[in-house]
Amino acid sequence: MTWTKICATTNLDDARLATNAGADALGFIFAPSPRQVQQKTAAAIIEALPPQIGKIGVTVNQSPEAVAALAQNVGLTGIQLQGDEPGDQMRAYRSALPGRMIIKTLQAQQVLAAGEDYLSRYRLAAEFFDAILLDSGAPGQRGGTGVPFDWQAIAPVVSRIKQWSTVIIAGGLTPQNVAEAVHIFEPWGVDVASGVEHGPGRKHEAKVQAFVNAVRTASFSETLKQ
Repeated sequence: MTWTKICATTNLDDARLATNAGADALGFIFAPSPRQVQQKTAAAIIEALPPQIGKIGVTVNQSPEAVAALAQNVGLTGIQLQGDEPGDQMRAYRSALPGRMIIKTLQAQQVLAAGEDYLSRYRLAAEFFDAILLDSGAPGQRGGTGVPFDWQAIAPVVSRIKQWSTVIIAGGLTPQNVAEAVHIFEPWGVDVASGVEHGPGRKHEAKVQAFVNAVRTASFSETLKQ
């Protein structure tokens, strides 16, 4: 089944809502954002969550040492590197975060514009992280845009990335379109924030449940095709 992460968790009620709906992981944004959560708040939420739920911290251009301290202080099981962290720095992040999941976010438009030379920097470092997350992004906004990237244009690139890394799809996903994303990309995971909200950092219960259900149904359909 497709791994499902509900990102931008800011309070315990929303965290429980997502876990009860069947999410595999929750995301906590520590970079400047309308959905940013303070470390103390995140730690209290995480302490109340079941151990099997992934707790992923989203950071932007923080040093490996700072990210490791954050993970330890808050109780994170993984880190999502949402900034411009270069491929040749992945080894340092892995050394700083033993036993924790490392997700490297790439902006789809940048991947399409920069081509294979850009991707090769991460391909050569693939042993030091666990997944590539493709997001939409926009100038001055690294995530949470609510707008999908060009799925058809990047689909061949995703197929190549899957030869050397696990892939997570994000960017403008909703309960209405996530099944299509699963069918097109057959990703290891999907990630949603604004698509299941009724305001920044405030989850909409029906949308969260509909999103998880749509992922499960699409995943089951893909399994039957294999």
